Amino acid sequence: MSYCVNCGVELDASAKECPLCGTPVLNPREIRKENVETPFPKEKAQVEEIRSKDFGWLVTMVSLATAVTCGLLNRFAFPGRPWSLAVIGACVTFWVFLIPVVIFRKWSPFLYILLDGTAVIWYLYLIARMVERFEWFYELGIPIALWVTFLAEVFAVAVMKLPRSILARALYFFTVMGILCVGIELAIDSYAQVPRRLGWSAVVLTVCAIIDIAIVTTLSQRKLRNELKRRLHF
Repeated sequence: MSYCVNCGVELDASAKECPLCGTPVLNPREIRKENVETPFPKEKAQVEEIRSKDFGWLVTMVSLATAVTCGLLNRFAFPGRPWSLAVIGACVTFWVFLIPVVIFRKWSPFLYILLDGTAVIWYLYLIARMVERFEWFYELGIPIALWVTFLAEVFAVAVMKLPRSILARALYFFTVMGILCVGIELAIDSYAQVPRRLGWSAVVLTVCAIIDIAIVTTLSQRKLRNELKRRLHF
């Protein structure tokens, strides 16, 4: 027994259309599958994946084109102050930060960090040359860059050699951040030739210390650690 899908009247088994509203009667079993058009392609295909070398080549060409064009503009169109050094240094630094990680994946993370620190120091040198003032570069830029590079290496050692849980990595991170801020403030005080004492970095260090104590307490208590893992799903 079947009914009209439009008005609901009962239909005879031989009816081709509804006697009341004229709606055609279609039997799903009689519809031929080969006549049904689907919005999906009949052939399966897969988009070719981009290789890391292809991406690296794109980034290299874009960075090189940006550096060269800005250098030419600075030389011929807008001579005077060498403003293009900032753009060239940014392109080189961006390339050093990105390309070794994408292309040379087998290198040691410590080498990546060393290259990044070297690129930052070189970039700061170009800025100092652009503004023709080098005292801040030698007395402030280099010490802070070396301090950041050193602590980044320490953080990498901790992540690779010590326990690697999320809580443990958070402990390493906040510890390094507190020490980093202290070193930066002391370097600024030295450059400004004022008495070296902790100010804003003491606040950051205190916050990091509180977070570290909470993390250490959680790591030492198995029930707390398991409950945190259950609630945060890690």
